[in-house]
Amino acid sequence: MKYYSLICLLSMAFCSRPENKSNTVSLKSSHAIAVKDSIHINTMNVRSNDLISYAQTLKGIPYKYGSVDPNVGFDCSGFITYVFNHFHITVPRSTQEFSRVANRINVSRSKPGDLIIFTGTDSTKRSEGHMGIITETGANGINFIHSTSGKAYSVTTTPLNAYYQGRYLYVIRLFK
Repeated sequence: MKYYSLICLLSMAFCSRPENKSNTVSLKSSHAIAVKDSIHINTMNVRSNDLISYAQTLKGIPYKYGSVDPNVGFDCSGFITYVFNHFHITVPRSTQEFSRVANRINVSRSKPGDLIIFTGTDSTKRSEGHMGIITETGANGINFIHSTSGKAYSVTTTPLNAYYQGRYLYVIRLFK
């Protein structure tokens, strides 16, 4: 089983040595990972299904780096910010700031409404660079909605395919 490096628990720095299994979590692991000085996000009484339904209404809005404006486009974290702010839920603005959000879980335990965090397009740099909202889990795999600068160049739903598995870092559970 290929292991993906998530976080060095002692130094809180990301590791890139998959052979050091004490600092890695496999895609099948069910262990939660503690985050030092973590940020907690209050989702109030919002249901994850409502959040996903709203996010899906934004499909097709173009990708625009640094933007949270649907009239211009979204970058990945701008999309997340816009969706959560619609429900008056405050979240960090950048993907990197999400590294301090509590309640990390492994993708094997994910459910709709969880946030999935990836590296940037250079997967050799094992730090946060892209994110989306998980929309489906089950026998057919995991799908997530995100604003991508890739082929679709817009808000779209994508399966957790081999490309994204190679960039996978962790999942954040926000909804109970």
